[in-house]
Amino acid sequence: MKQDSDSLYRFLFERTGVRGELVYLDASFRAVLERHPYPGPVQRPLGEALAAVLLLTATLKFEGSLILQARGKGPLRTLVTQATHNRTVRGLARWSDEVPYGDLEQQFGDGHLVLTLDPLRGERYQGIVPLQGSSLRAALEAYFGASEQLPTRLWLAVDGQRAAGMMLQQMPGNTGDNNSQSPPTNRVLDHDGWHRTTLLADTLSERELLDLKAQDLLLRLFHEEEVRLFEPEPVAFRCSCSRIRIADTLRAIGRTEVDDILEEQGSVGATCEFCNRNYRFDAVDVQELFAESVIPADIHVRQH
Repeated sequence: MKQDSDSLYRFLFERTGVRGELVYLDASFRAVLERHPYPGPVQRPLGEALAAVLLLTATLKFEGSLILQARGKGPLRTLVTQATHNRTVRGLARWSDEVPYGDLEQQFGDGHLVLTLDPLRGERYQGIVPLQGSSLRAALEAYFGASEQLPTRLWLAVDGQRAAGMMLQQMPGNTGDNNSQSPPTNRVLDHDGWHRTTLLADTLSERELLDLKAQDLLLRLFHEEEVRLFEPEPVAFRCSCSRIRIADTLRAIGRTEVDDILEEQGSVGATCEFCNRNYRFDAVDVQELFAESVIPADIHVRQH
């Protein structure tokens, strides 16, 4: 029986300077799949991206969100997932033709991987690297290697109902940082810990990652290690779209174009591609909008 539904766990190797996260997506993953008729070959990379973006968000030191995008010229053209410091997640994929089961090159073709840090306060940061490797996991690990960030490894698994992921990351230096989830600095650290823990983690099967409870999974992999597992944080599907954001989008489009749509159709509609929620503006709404501009990437304005 599957356990630890829609949860993110942090864990720490006390003596090795290695930290980790585990995430399980159940209802939150299914909520994403329900928004669009995703074929099987698209569901897998989408689920992997949802798990990965949550794992990466768990390492952020600020309030805000992280956006993971994979873009290519193949049949799977765009994959976008976003997670916030509150452990909410959303995602979508765009595809054309028939998407094959296969590696990144077969699905995306030539493309790029983009990670965007979007803090509530402060400037955005964006990193872009070629979409390389046989899987999203490999592409993300290549991203961390190319950007000279902390050594990071990921393990991702997806089936029709659940997505799960595990991440290990070597902490700065060999003494940890000063927060409560760091190893005590008055203890001798095991400097071979990173190599050993990643070797052990590589024995993890996808089925184990999907089915085992967090505590059982860590015991199975690291029973000879000193691992501290923290209380889980709940994960949920949430979309940040709102009528206010749609109004900002319409203002950015401009009064002339909005009036043209209004004259032809009698109203203006906008649909959020993440959650399929529809917003409608009539003549009175439009007059109020412009009586009183960046277009959100997830909003598609359409005529009714």
